[in-house]
Amino acid sequence: MSLRDALRMAQDKGLDLVEVAAQARPPVCKIMDYGRYKYEQQKRDREARKRQKIVDIKEVKMRPTIDVHDFEVKARNALKFLQDGDKVKATIMFRGREVTHAERGREVLDRLASFIKEAGIVERPARLEGRNMIMIIAPKQ
Repeated sequence: MSLRDALRMAQDKGLDLVEVAAQARPPVCKIMDYGRYKYEQQKRDREARKRQKIVDIKEVKMRPTIDVHDFEVKARNALKFLQDGDKVKATIMFRGREVTHAERGREVLDRLASFIKEAGIVERPARLEGRNMIMIIAPKQ
């Protein structure tokens, strides 16, 4: 139908003529209340934002020579973070010449992964980055 007829029809109904697909030949238009449409779109967007879960990354820092009790405290904290739905970044910090014994840090991270295997999965395995060894653990769905 012609543009003039479509505009007249929209005005008779007290609504707006909105172009839906401008690229189509001929262009596709729709008669609707545009203000109400925008309002409902904003409402849907607000609801979607409310329902989405923002995943934080919590960090647990340790040393390669960490003691048993200290390790258990850090591991329980990591377990609590995973149960809350957050990712955990486990970091082993090496000082001085400790970096030459990177296998000790890897052992600590492997022990952490086995401690929390019920609540999380290893998303990125242990990797040495400078003087730190980093492993990222994601919560199980």
